[in-house]
Amino acid sequence: MTTETITPLRQRMIEDMTARKLGAHTQRSHIYSCKRFAAFLKRSPDTATLEDLRQFQLHLAETGMSICNRNRIMTGVRFLFRVTLRRLEHAAEIYHLREPEKLPLVMSADEIKRLLAVAGTLKTRVLLSLGYGCGLRASEIVRLKVKHIDSAQDIIRIEQSKGRKDRNVMLSNEMLDLLRQWWKARPSRYDAGIPPQERWLFPSRKSAGKPITTRHLNRLFHEAADAAGIKKSVTVHTLRHSFATHLLDQDTNLRKIQLLLGHEKLETTARYLHVATGMISAIESPLDRLARPNHKRPRKTQRNRKEVQPSA
Repeated sequence: MTTETITPLRQRMIEDMTARKLGAHTQRSHIYSCKRFAAFLKRSPDTATLEDLRQFQLHLAETGMSICNRNRIMTGVRFLFRVTLRRLEHAAEIYHLREPEKLPLVMSADEIKRLLAVAGTLKTRVLLSLGYGCGLRASEIVRLKVKHIDSAQDIIRIEQSKGRKDRNVMLSNEMLDLLRQWWKARPSRYDAGIPPQERWLFPSRKSAGKPITTRHLNRLFHEAADAAGIKKSVTVHTLRHSFATHLLDQDTNLRKIQLLLGHEKLETTARYLHVATGMISAIESPLDRLARPNHKRPRKTQRNRKEVQPSA
């Protein structure tokens, strides 16, 4: 993040975020939030009153902005007042809304097959296979290096991903074969001077020493999805949702899936129970049971039969 021609207030906020080891993406988001607040005020945020904060939150609601984006903006503003300006009464004025719980969108096994079959290039097929076959996030896919592929143990090591956590995911024989094919075809013009283990698996063609961007990956995904005739509102992250759901359909232990996805809480992983169609369809509906010709009502047992006590 550049520090050229910035105000002392922003510089101090950047220093506070850096000292707390906030990621670059989080820092950009917080700075953007404070810039938006300043634009609303038409003056520096450090001059804001409690009423200004109230009016700004009302303004965000009136614009029809999603709850997720409203919470994200106010998180950045709260950091400014709570940490940088040390105005706790202002921070207390900021409220967050509970976000609606939505079920993850999942593709069927047939849709995944079609998606991978129409992948225009080997590069696209490898990228999408990593998302579905290993449950990786888009940011995790593009940041893979040679050193992360451990063929001896059949694992891929994900380093410092969301929440600054490491984890291991499976490396199937088919995935390893695809990666080896890609390594032979991979452009190597920017590899000079870089140790083999430190080379990006998917280097950028435009920026030396950098990997492709998640925007590039998203474009390749949507091109493949359109070619496969998938009409759902899918994204690269849908591959990760499909990975978890299809593992559940195969009776994979929920705790194992949690570790593969890198979720901190089991409750986060458990939401895939609601979309595991194989598990849901395997449950017999009471209506189907009643419709069977040989259906009989359960006989009363001595335990559930009402006891009639003789009168005295």
